[in-house]
Amino acid sequence: MDASNAPLIALIAGETSGDLLGAGLIEALRRRWPDARFIGVGGERMAAAGQHSLFPMEKLSVMGLTEVIRHLPELFRLRRRLVGDLLARRPAVVITIDSPDFTLGVAKRVHAAGLKTVHYVSPSVWAWRQGRVKGIRRDVDHMLTLFPFEARFYEEHGVPVTFVGHPLADMIGLSVDTAGAREELGLEVEGRVLAVLPGSRGGEVGQLLPDFTDAMARLHQRYPDLRFVIPAANAARRAQIDAALGGTELPVTVVDGQGRTVMAAADVVMMASGTATLEGLLLKKPMVVGYRLGAISYAILSRLVKSEYVALPNLLCRKPLVPELVQNALSGAALADAVAGWLDDPDGVARLKDDFTRVHEQLRGGASEKAAEAVAAVIAGDVAND
Repeated sequence: MDASNAPLIALIAGETSGDLLGAGLIEALRRRWPDARFIGVGGERMAAAGQHSLFPMEKLSVMGLTEVIRHLPELFRLRRRLVGDLLARRPAVVITIDSPDFTLGVAKRVHAAGLKTVHYVSPSVWAWRQGRVKGIRRDVDHMLTLFPFEARFYEEHGVPVTFVGHPLADMIGLSVDTAGAREELGLEVEGRVLAVLPGSRGGEVGQLLPDFTDAMARLHQRYPDLRFVIPAANAARRAQIDAALGGTELPVTVVDGQGRTVMAAADVVMMASGTATLEGLLLKKPMVVGYRLGAISYAILSRLVKSEYVALPNLLCRKPLVPELVQNALSGAALADAVAGWLDDPDGVARLKDDFTRVHEQLRGGASEKAAEAVAAVIAGDVAND
């Protein structure tokens, strides 16, 4: 097949956020090559965009160092199977998306065998394990970054890179209809709402929800009219959340999915560190970010991380705009005090929204199209070299 006309393109994603990015990229690539075929590993969104997935993406979704170690035999088996499939089918390019501990291992093996590689979403090499950039320079033909500070890092280290922005910045409007979001969720338009997002993985929710629930109880005593809304990422998380709330008399509504709508409906968001903090920023919501890993995972990571921030809003703005409560600093009392800080400071909220709006504008501009353009250039280079 002539790759320049209708290429076979492989995309490998390991998490929900990568599935979203991969689906947008597939759609943008299909606008260039309507007859292109897409293989690899993805989730429901990538499947809907036309990808054939070799195995369910959920098999790659594990959290924390100790959790990964427990799943290593299965992950190694899946990687061998995937690499073997890619080398047999020889796609025009292999696009690995996020999940670097798995996907960059795939990139290393297929690139060594002569396949072109693009990695979408930079691993946090600027924050920890900076030596990884040498392997990336060797194994990745082009890096696509979501944020400008990442692109600067790769330019300094001689890695071909394109800052594409973030697709969520294109999908989410600059202004937010809070009243409309409340109506969609069946909430009263008046009054104050705290969105509570304890994460999407079972281990993550188990680590955070006790402190989040304690914070909600403390805030209910302080602000009796404050209502709470929790989006459950899936049925298993719904059961976990319902069990944690059993016996409480808090004014809390648990909804299935709709995390973005829940944040849009809120005055303040209390949430786990992760991709959802970017959605909170784009929705211009004051937030409090909490996170806790297993003791062993944290002991290892805390010695390696060089970044002073964990929350994306603080990383993007290079200053502590939103409170971060990590590991031993995380408690119900600390969370409640931080949320109260936003509820009692409308001027601070207004300043934060101005900062978030500037970041939103910087990240907008057709991320999927820019990513597709960079991928097309890599494919064209491959064709030229054949």
